[in-house]
Amino acid sequence: MARTIEPDCRQCRREGRKLFLKGERCTSKKCAMERRPVIPGQHGASRKRVTEYGLQLREKQKVKRMYGILEKQFRKYYEDAAKSKGVTGENMLSLIERRLDNVVYRMGIGASRAECRQIVNHGHICVNGKRVTIASYRVKVGDEISVKENKQQLDMFKDLKGMKIVMPKWLEFNTETLSGKILALPTREDIDTDIKEQLIIELYSR
Repeated sequence: MARTIEPDCRQCRREGRKLFLKGERCTSKKCAMERRPVIPGQHGASRKRVTEYGLQLREKQKVKRMYGILEKQFRKYYEDAAKSKGVTGENMLSLIERRLDNVVYRMGIGASRAECRQIVNHGHICVNGKRVTIASYRVKVGDEISVKENKQQLDMFKDLKGMKIVMPKWLEFNTETLSGKILALPTREDIDTDIKEQLIIELYSR
């Protein structure tokens, strides 16, 4: 399986904002954005002028890195969104949010999307009672997401018992039963407001 091998903290520094790729570390003083918030490289601190194309490219790279998606798959989300009714940018973000690894992350089962991707790949998650090992699996309204019954005694899941987790209104998750449900499709209001999806659409529309 293809994956990004660039250090997580370096990716955050390149995009100039926290992408929360390393879970709790991103909220601590050890975070690279706290210690050295400049672009990596010898001339990182002196880079200032950015063209219109540069802004569009950086926005695309930021979202790709945030969700852990490579270029070919990301462009496929754009193409699917363009074929759907409604606003292309909002459709694209909604499709990405419905990835199983992202849903597991939003439910608070893992500390980062990378960890949630690994949880899914290792077969710890079930959709409607059936084990799913594909991180990009697209959930639907009414789908029930749960931690596989014989995996619930793992320390990483036992620690979730009784926790209060804040999550988007389109999801619900019971930390006692370690199961949840997709209540609705995610809307633009439910997604990170710092994303400027129109810049991405302009880049792909060139």
